[in-house]
Amino acid sequence: MLSTLLKSALGRFRIIAFLEGVSYLVLLGIAMPLKYLAGIPQAVRVVGMAHGVLFVLFVLLLVQVAAQYGWSFKKSFLSFFSSLIPFGTFYADAKWFRS
Repeated sequence: MLSTLLKSALGRFRIIAFLEGVSYLVLLGIAMPLKYLAGIPQAVRVVGMAHGVLFVLFVLLLVQVAAQYGWSFKKSFLSFFSSLIPFGTFYADAKWFRS
């Protein structure tokens, strides 16, 4: 299944969206508590960097997919907005990213 997803721009976007969503949850649910409750700021540096890279990839692939598949401005904006909300990319994948 992974090889099938990697063949299309939408498939690659869905993979990055999933990874971006997971990294966001790890950042909020694990790294931030480690920093502020346990005094371990290194977790935020590592996970934050990974999440930042995945977020940039998400936005770049969103632009590519929106152009290639003719997504409306509304669908593109809601897809972007979903990346700002915890669990948002998972919802967006189920609702909009499966074509």
